[in-house]
Parts: sequence; structure tokens; C-alpha cells
Amino acid sequence: MNQKVLTKVDAAYIRDILAKSLDLRALNLNEVSALLAVEEGELWSEIFDSARRVKERVYGKRIVLFAPLYLSNECMNDCLYCGFRRGNREAKRKTLTVNEAVEEAVLLERRGYKRLLLVAGEHSKYAGIGYFEKIAEAIYKRTDIRILHANSAPMSVDDFRRLKASGIGVYQCFQETYHLPSYMHFHQTGTKADYAGRLGVMDRAIEAGFEDIGMGVLLGLYDWRWDVADLIAHCRRLINKYGFGPHTLSVPRLQPAQGSMADLLRYGVSDEDLKKIVAIYRLALPYVGVVVSTREPSGLRDELFSLGASQVSAGSKTSPWGYIEEGDTEQFEIGDSRSLEEVMGKIASLGLIPSLCTACYREGRSGERFRNLAEEATIKNFCHENALLSLKEYVEDCASGEIKEQLMKVLNEEVVKIRNGLSDKFKLIEAGERDIHI
Repeated sequence: MNQKVLTKVDAAYIRDILAKSLDLRALNLNEVSALLAVEEGELWSEIFDSARRVKERVYGKRIVLFAPLYLSNECMNDCLYCGFRRGNREAKRKTLTVNEAVEEAVLLERRGYKRLLLVAGEHSKYAGIGYFEKIAEAIYKRTDIRILHANSAPMSVDDFRRLKASGIGVYQCFQETYHLPSYMHFHQTGTKADYAGRLGVMDRAIEAGFEDIGMGVLLGLYDWRWDVADLIAHCRRLINKYGFGPHTLSVPRLQPAQGSMADLLRYGVSDEDLKKIVAIYRLALPYVGVVVSTREPSGLRDELFSLGASQVSAGSKTSPWGYIEEGDTEQFEIGDSRSLEEVMGKIASLGLIPSLCTACYREGRSGERFRNLAEEATIKNFCHENALLSLKEYVEDCASGEIKEQLMKVLNEEVVKIRNGLSDKFKLIEAGERDIHI
């Protein structure tokens, strides 16, 4: 995609676009294209600053944390960039039993997590809907994990209804790339080779009752400007059809993986490019959660925390049984190996509030209702208090040493700003009550 040098008139147009975003209005495709065409310079500083301000207007200073729980690396597909691909002869395959999945979930719960993303390779024999139902039922019954999301193979509408009924909050699935020739190159065999079938997965999930869906592209498979524009176009189509689009947009970059046959350099996405992508997602769809995974190195993630990201994984392992032992055959290499506690401490040091909240999914603040609350800049009222309540739980149950002192300082500074009985709720948590939220 060719870029143009912005004239003074164009710069004025960009500033009009930023003003629209700061008013929490979604951008149209012409406006997104204009942002994608901006070259290096002072305008990008203004764009980054606007992304920060939009994120704070919608969500306040909170950053939500979660962990992925990999259930199976069995896969029927042969995606050339993935360690789980069928053609990886070095892969050591593992599918967790229900008891093993619960054991890993218990370990993560003890570390302080309250939300997990269930992840499995695409294999109907090992990780079909029945398997997900059993895993979800057991984790909810035998742990204090409060919400489970799922990243799984696309399903039929009937199977999506079953997945929703099992208590899954967000269904997540990535198109990987919208560029058809590149898609067909990377996905030559398996069910994933059906480009159109994957393109319609979110419609089927929404028709089955999912109001919270997670979307994204794997940055680096094709020109990121193309894929970012097409992803936003896909989101806008869903909004126009259903009244809401994705609950989250993820920004995964192509990373090395065992057995990969992908060219990491041809369409490489630089750190600076990734900052631009996070900012554009935040401005284009102000209400969405922008998710940054542990694929990225710690220093870059720290920058993205303050740039517009609102959800981040921490302490992640990307292989089944990876939390109990050093797992074999990771899906991709991890860039940020810090623990949950270390990441929470870093977030606090940046003047932000680490959150383990799961309330919106369980209180029905989803879909169009969530979008309206976000665009009215009122969802942050829920986010702020719930973030502090979940942080108070974490401090009481899990935090230690200097980081505990650091997080307690955050709580003490924030409690005096809120006059709706937050200190009384803190006392209830200190007395042993849990899962207090609004």
C-alpha cells in the first residue's frame, strides 16, 4: 500500500478525525484510511496522545489482566506459522484431561487470576464442543475462576449455543489475514483452508447468543495496513447488522515457533508499527478492549499499557500442561516472561490500576448495552470501582513484599477519592468476603 505525504490540509483533516474519536464516535473507513496513511512525524505524537485520552475516557486508568489456559495442541490444520500445525513432526502432542485442566486452573487461581482464556488447537476429535463443555463445567465447579473465555475452532450455530450455555463469556477467533492469496498460502489444508467459512464465524457466534466476541489478525502475514483496514471494515459490518461488534481486538504479531515455515521478515511489523496499530484500533472503535499478549517484549508492552491497551495477559504459557511443567511444543515464543505480580506492579508504577475484574460478563453488561455504556463514557464508573475491589482481593490473598506495599499504596490513594462506601467494601473483603462487585 502506497503512503502519501500529508499536506497542511490533510493534517487539519487528521485533527478533525482525532476530535471525532475524542467524542467517542466510531470512525468510518475513509477516516481509518487517512490515519493509516500518516507518515512519521509530529502527527503521530498527536495520534498517540489522542489514543491515550480516548482509552481513559472510556475505561479510566484500569488495565485488566488474564491468562490463557492451553488445553490441547492437537490440530487438523497446517498453518505454516504455528507450532501446533499438523506438519510439525517435532511436536509433542498433549490434550489435557478434565482433571489436568482443573489442576492448572487451580494453580492459576492461587496466583490470583480470576479470568482464563481456554485455548485449543482445531481438532474435532480432541477438542470438540463436548470437551469444552466438560472443561468449563469442571473449572467453574471446582475452582474460584469467575469467567472463562474460549479461543477455539469455528463451530456451527447449534454448537455455539452449547458453548454459550456452558458459561463462556467471550468467544475469540482470528481471521489471521484478510488478504485472500496470503490466507490460502498459509492455510493450504485442513478445515481452516475455508476462507469464507472462517469469515462467517462471528455471525454464527452472534446468532447463537454471543454478545461478546474477540477478533484480530495475525500481524505479519501480509501488509499490516491492509489487514487493519479490513478488520475494522469487518467490525463495522457486524455493528451495522447486529448493533454491536467485537468486545475485544487483539494485536498479535507473528513470532518464531517450532516447525514454522513462515517468513518473519517479508511483512514484518516493527515496534513502532505495533504502537500505531494499537492507537488506530483505539481511535477507530473507542469502546473495544484492545488486547496485548505476552508475545511482545516487556519494554514494548509497558509502552502499550499507557498507549491504549486495556486488556493484557501475564505470566502466560502457550503449551498444554505448561503451568505445571515446562511444556513441550509451544504455539509461539513468549516475549514477556514476567509473573502476574510483576506485571501488576509495573502497571501500578505507570499510574494505572491493575484489574482482575470479571463483573460485566456476569452482570449482563455486554453487546449493544456495553457499547452504549462505553460510548456514553459511563462504563468506566463500573470499571474503576470493580478494578479496586478486585485489586483489594488480590492484595489480601496473593500479593507479597514490595509489590504488595506498592499496590496497597494505590488502594489507599484511590479509596479517599470515592465516596460511595468503597472503604466499607474493603473492610468486608478484609473480613473474608469475596467477589464483591457492582
